[in-house]
Amino acid sequence: MDVIKIIKPFLLLNVLIWGISCTDTEANTAPTYDTAIVTQGDLSITVEATGNVEPIRKVEVKSKASGEVVGMRVDVGDEVGPGALLARIDPRDVQNGFDQAKADLEVAKARLDISGAQKLRSEELLSSGVISLQEHESNNLDYANAQANLVKAETNYELNELRLSDVTIRAPSAGTILEKNVEEGQVIQSASQNVSGGTTLVIMADLGLMQVRTLVDETDMGDVKSGMTSRVTVEAYPGRPFVGLVEKIEPQAVVEQNVTMFPVIVQLDNQSGLLKPGMNAEVEILIDEAPGVHLIPNNAVVTPQDAPAAASILGLDPQDIDMRSLFVNRAGGGGSRAQGERSARPNNSEAEPGSANRSRGPVGAEVDSLRLKVQRGEISQDSARTLVRNRVASRGRAPLDPDLVATRGATSEQDRSSVPSRQGIVFKILSDGSIAPQLVQLGLNDWDFTQVMSGLNVGDEVAIVGAAQLRAGQDEFLNRIRSRSGGGMFGGGR
Repeated sequence: MDVIKIIKPFLLLNVLIWGISCTDTEANTAPTYDTAIVTQGDLSITVEATGNVEPIRKVEVKSKASGEVVGMRVDVGDEVGPGALLARIDPRDVQNGFDQAKADLEVAKARLDISGAQKLRSEELLSSGVISLQEHESNNLDYANAQANLVKAETNYELNELRLSDVTIRAPSAGTILEKNVEEGQVIQSASQNVSGGTTLVIMADLGLMQVRTLVDETDMGDVKSGMTSRVTVEAYPGRPFVGLVEKIEPQAVVEQNVTMFPVIVQLDNQSGLLKPGMNAEVEILIDEAPGVHLIPNNAVVTPQDAPAAASILGLDPQDIDMRSLFVNRAGGGGSRAQGERSARPNNSEAEPGSANRSRGPVGAEVDSLRLKVQRGEISQDSARTLVRNRVASRGRAPLDPDLVATRGATSEQDRSSVPSRQGIVFKILSDGSIAPQLVQLGLNDWDFTQVMSGLNVGDEVAIVGAAQLRAGQDEFLNRIRSRSGGGMFGGGR
């Protein structure tokens, strides 16, 4: 009896330890996953790039006259108007040339007057027979030469008059002085008489309008158009974005580090004067936006093809996921609650076409059959697409989208024209803590969030499936299909 009393507590202790170990093992094998709440917010799709702020047009001011700079009237940063005095060049050389040209003009006029009077006297003497015809012709030639000399003197005078004005340098337009390259006392070269292009006095530009020349990756060029709104930020004013417009997309690509990009010019209004040339700028070109929409993280959505693998990760049996019922309920206008309740079926059950398939006709039944074969792994997606195209074409109907065959099944002819362009599957956390797949219609998406157009409400909780988990689940799901089909794609027994 004493031995029995000792053994009973020992056995009871072992049973308790075994029960705790089993509980711990089951808890350790339970799937773990993160969740997210459906929120409402604004979603915008942008193309991001970097560039430098620069003036739209910079002007290099040079002098047509050579000589010493005797006066600089502006400095860097000065704002000047059109025609404002910038600098003066020593005028002695051009002044001497002007005075000489003026004297030559006076001589030419006097010679023309004298030659004209001699011509008149020559005509009178010729008519009286005092001089010969040869002498008369010589007087006429002198008069013609005097006229030519006068024209030459007038042209030389006008040229020297222009050169005299060239020693006074004025602003060609309104703008701000960006660079000043000369100082008083420096000798400069003429821009018109020097093969090197002459000396640049100042560089100026109108800073009221600025631009950012940025490089956009070629993969985004299909979305960028002229006139799109842009958001430009600079490091000097991180909390103050500047609004710009895409002015131009240059046609010639630029290759940098084996990446093909296209220059895009974004124009900015800079009447405030905050933007300075050379600032580093970050540009966001707005492609599309959706304000006040339902948002979920991108990794909460899986494609219909990946739904079985994601279900396996979340602890559901992929064979229990009736993909056809998701799409049928969606097409029939069923609510999310009914869909969630019907998302799981008893184990070891198969989808039966039933009356739903009969109502859609023979094409619907054939497509449902192909979809089930794809889920079992008996045929590939490509084979299913080919069969659908051939069968529908043989009946003379518009072909279905083959990418939706394996998951959506067949719908009525009226529904086919309104099939959403993007659909996905999310796994919704129900009120009792269970998980059910939910078909959703998707809109825009950025790097983080996806717009849900229908299928979820604000406050709903969904499971998140990581990319690495999904890849592992896909491999596990394919291995399970191969093992059930005897290792072959087209069956061979379970």
